[in-house]
Amino acid sequence: MATLLVRNAQLLVTMDGERREITGGGMFIRDGWIEEIGPGDSLPENADEVLDLTGHIVLPGLVNTHHHLYQTLTRVLTAAQDADLFNWLKTLYPIWGRMMPEDMRISTRLGLTELALSGCTIASDHHYIFPNGCRLDDQIEAAKEVGLRLHASRGSMSLGESDGGLPPDSVVEDEDAILADTQRVIDAYHDPHPGAMTRIVVAPCSPFSVTADLMRESAALARANNVYLHTHLAETLDEEHFCLEEFGERPLAYAEQLDWAGDDVWFAHAVHINPQEAKRMASAGMGVAHCPSSNMRLASGIAPVRRYLAEGVSVGLGVDGAASNDSSHMLAEARQAMLISRVGQAVAPEIDEHPDLLTARQALEMATLGGAAVLGRSDIGSLETGKCADFIAIKLERLEYAGAMHDPLAALVFCSPVGVDYNYVNGRAVVSEGRMQTLELDPLVESHNKAAARLANGE
Repeated sequence: MATLLVRNAQLLVTMDGERREITGGGMFIRDGWIEEIGPGDSLPENADEVLDLTGHIVLPGLVNTHHHLYQTLTRVLTAAQDADLFNWLKTLYPIWGRMMPEDMRISTRLGLTELALSGCTIASDHHYIFPNGCRLDDQIEAAKEVGLRLHASRGSMSLGESDGGLPPDSVVEDEDAILADTQRVIDAYHDPHPGAMTRIVVAPCSPFSVTADLMRESAALARANNVYLHTHLAETLDEEHFCLEEFGERPLAYAEQLDWAGDDVWFAHAVHINPQEAKRMASAGMGVAHCPSSNMRLASGIAPVRRYLAEGVSVGLGVDGAASNDSSHMLAEARQAMLISRVGQAVAPEIDEHPDLLTARQALEMATLGGAAVLGRSDIGSLETGKCADFIAIKLERLEYAGAMHDPLAALVFCSPVGVDYNYVNGRAVVSEGRMQTLELDPLVESHNKAAARLANGE
């Protein structure tokens, strides 16, 4: 059995129940699982692989709870740079409708590579558009090449413009076909066991792009297969107005009526949620993927994160689509979460009435333990005996952290976001000395830029 000894970390951040931060800490890992953790003198002296992390801070791998990897192909398109969500979507739907299966594979490789270099070890991707023979299989197979864990969402859109929805009819699917294909990918790829590299999520896109029937049927299908449910909800005031006009309910109440309540449900964004709704979410066990950069980029608003935390709602972080961020940097997202919460407290205290500032440690906890809870993973999110050996390490002696060594953990959030030096998933190196170990970066960037140019040029 393969063993790995991590030793001499300047600071090892466990995120365990006691939130231990161990000076000179390390881990002994066997076959991808943490067997021992603690100060260096408490660990075995030898292993098949020894990783000396002198001068580094070590943390649990970061958890990305909401992404659209294919959108790396449409970053910064001029026509969509200064649009709110609905206009942004209307601009991009036809471009995404030209995507081919190879585009899906390329964007998955590139997006996950960007995430890996920023400290992410597991990503949940919400893919809801399947033109020209694209299948979720394309994404799953590409993710295996990168080496990160993936929760692949079989998303969907079925409510086209002709039936009162937002997307054009050309990019929606038949509902029976959606449900049949969702069952197919669950049967083919979902791994419910601890340590799973791939899980499937059932994920109709949004209240304005799917029907009530599909929402109900998707919930029933997910629960029959014991998989999680995910959708966009309460992202913008436009969505709130749409739900009130079309359904006579606010977005959360509409979702609850369709059986979207429970600890197997998490919502992306959840920006426009009032105090009473937050209590209902906490009571039902629903989770939130907080996407601060995207919410700022699309002028969607500021999510009431401190209210969620105070009520006991599980909150993770998501970078969201790489065309609404336009980045896939998990440390940067943790920093944005901390900063936007403080801005909200100053300029709009009614959004989030709790008096304490969100701290750097709370932001990192959302990026690790919080994200793991949202995804229903008890095997990741902290560095503890019996958990997966998913960890990252960052060298502290660098320009960006100069002067901040009295609190290196807080420096990761307060100071300029950097790339990681090491990223291990399941005890295997995905990033080592700042370089990807699983694929070549230059050819990937070249092929991705060609695909992006083709889509942008209407080819």
